[in-house]
Amino acid sequence: MACEQYEAQKGGGADMRFEQNPLSNVRHLIGVISGKGGVGKSLVTGILATELARTGAQVGILDADITGPSIPKMFGMAGTRADSIGGNLLLPSISKTGIKVMSANLLLANDTEPVLWRGPVLAGAIQQFWTQTSWGDIDYMLVDMPPGTGDVALTVFQSLPIEGVIIVTSPQDLVQMVVAKAVRMCNKMDVPILGLVENMSYATCPKCGERIEVFGPSHVDETAEGFCLDVLGKLPIAPAIAGMCDSGTLETELPAGMLPDAVAVCAAFADSSAQRS
Repeated sequence: MACEQYEAQKGGGADMRFEQNPLSNVRHLIGVISGKGGVGKSLVTGILATELARTGAQVGILDADITGPSIPKMFGMAGTRADSIGGNLLLPSISKTGIKVMSANLLLANDTEPVLWRGPVLAGAIQQFWTQTSWGDIDYMLVDMPPGTGDVALTVFQSLPIEGVIIVTSPQDLVQMVVAKAVRMCNKMDVPILGLVENMSYATCPKCGERIEVFGPSHVDETAEGFCLDVLGKLPIAPAIAGMCDSGTLETELPAGMLPDAVAVCAAFADSSAQRS
């Protein structure tokens, strides 16, 4: 699709913004989305949060994947519960390196308890995570979105001041269709797309170092070009990183320098704010 045709499809979304409470000061809000499940959206969220925190920034994660929350376990919070102050304000849990997290799993009595909520209740949880949580000062808040284009995604885009989103993809042939759905949703809601990150791009043979394209050749470059977007990184299938997520040690054991282009795009918001002030 030509850039001119693509730009002409952009539309506008309704503005139904939730207000921040006086105890929260979130400066920049960035969404991490995918058109389908199982592509590693939460992993990308965790990597970005970890790398941004390593720059000295105050980082938070709003886990909007209400029915499939994995962020708490990734950051060593399995079994912990969010506290409250004043009876009606929640306190986010804080990781070892100071990343603040609010997630449905921090409110459930048991991590494995299913969330059997309908759309309006899910939307209410997003409002609670934003309006009724005392976040304090946050330089970058990452919103780990649920897969697809359903009720929760609509609530986030309509109700939170998202400045931009990163779309996470995988190398399968159907990726262009999946990305197209996410891109067109963002356009209808007037949410800027910062770029694409491809997960599971390849695996490296532990014996000879050869790169193996487990899911076939990548199509992310052509897909990005078709939608006039940037490719912000390609992540391999890495058992070591999967192990860090399972053990809750991602933020302390993640190798430095992961997804530098995606981190730079997020950090650019702070630079633009400094120029305006």
